[in-house]
Amino acid sequence: MRDLVMLTLLPVMLYAMVQRPFIAVGMCLWTALFFPNAWVYGIASIPRYNLLFAAVAIIGYLAWKDKPTVRLTGLGILVLAFFLWTVGSTATSIGNQEVSWMIWNRFAKVVALFVFVVLVVKNKLHFDFMLWCVVLSVGFYADLETLKFIASGGGHRIVGLDGHVLGDRNELSLAFVMTLPLCYYLWTEYGKQSRMLNLALLGTMALLGLGVIGTQSRGGLVALLALGGYMYLKSDRKMLLSVLIIAFGIGASFYISEDYAARIDTITAAGEDSSFMGRVVAWKLSFIMAMQNPFFGGGFKSLEYFPVWSDLTRNFFDYPWFHTGTSLPNTQVARAAHSVYFQVLGDHGFVGLALYLSFLVLAFIKAGKVARKARKAGAPDWLPLAATMVQLSIFAFAVGGAALSLAYFDLLFALFGLVVVLETRLLAAVTPQAGVAPGAMAAHRLAA
Repeated sequence: MRDLVMLTLLPVMLYAMVQRPFIAVGMCLWTALFFPNAWVYGIASIPRYNLLFAAVAIIGYLAWKDKPTVRLTGLGILVLAFFLWTVGSTATSIGNQEVSWMIWNRFAKVVALFVFVVLVVKNKLHFDFMLWCVVLSVGFYADLETLKFIASGGGHRIVGLDGHVLGDRNELSLAFVMTLPLCYYLWTEYGKQSRMLNLALLGTMALLGLGVIGTQSRGGLVALLALGGYMYLKSDRKMLLSVLIIAFGIGASFYISEDYAARIDTITAAGEDSSFMGRVVAWKLSFIMAMQNPFFGGGFKSLEYFPVWSDLTRNFFDYPWFHTGTSLPNTQVARAAHSVYFQVLGDHGFVGLALYLSFLVLAFIKAGKVARKARKAGAPDWLPLAATMVQLSIFAFAVGGAALSLAYFDLLFALFGLVVVLETRLLAAVTPQAGVAPGAMAAHRLAA
């Protein structure tokens, strides 16, 4: 049945994508986060939907007569500079060259998604469609899995799909947290249009939050709590948000198992937790790899290549302040970095990490500036809210990513593209006289 539905809708979707390139770009983001091939079994599983939609996006954009003016800004330049840096780090990789180039090829598609978001998204409709694609992928999966979690009385363990970028439960939980503020924006904008849509989006937010509990990810819980606190500070509807947070906390408490509660307790005693200390060892080895290869680093996935891990383990004892008071590296199996920051440091060296941190921080700051400028200029309420929710999503990644190897996440770079669009197009479109005081702006609108 799924195959029949997919194959029936595919021609319609392709036609719509050719006519409107922003649909094709949104569907590229949807396929990256939803992994449609894992949901079908027969002939519908044969097409590579991500490549198909990407090809249609390119064709549609080239044939598009009303292309918007493109300004990358400093954020875009930094993202592209980092991508170029990864070419050098991959070419000089000390790990498995075949694996390094395979990961680079995947990252190139992520950067291409960023570029096409900047090229194609030109108005509120386009912007909102991108966020709907996120909610209808990550949000849909959260709805499905969390309802199983509730029906099982908390016994169902929420994990991602095998072979997917979000296959690991920790990474999936971070995606849930990142999607929450985006869903909040859509609920604020579209929830009032119908009771069904209002309940669906409100329910999805609740299930996204409870889904983090269902993954039993400690990092996801930390990111969720940090997001909740920061979202409360940024919100103009604190009373409503307080009620929602309290209601969620009471409901979630019934689904926190004793095992998960014990795992949460280890956060306050991280030095005694073997899992956490294993991550600390991986961070230290990533730093040693960067010290030995400070310019380009080791290349994609080099830390997980056992000959490299083994060599770094031997060099571990050359840094006595590293292993004092901590466990020693595993000498049998290589591990991932378990931190986006140490992952980038090991993969691309100190320069690569500096570039990565630069555009991560800049995107966060730019989104906040767009929100402030929009309010000051008397822009419609949706614009500062959209910028703030994108900023919160980036904040959630920055917090949760500290314990995950998810540095090259599709959603993060799509959000970077949306920040560029917010700054260069959407703010200018709704506030053509951005420097005018709110009163004068209102008078201008009345005169128009």
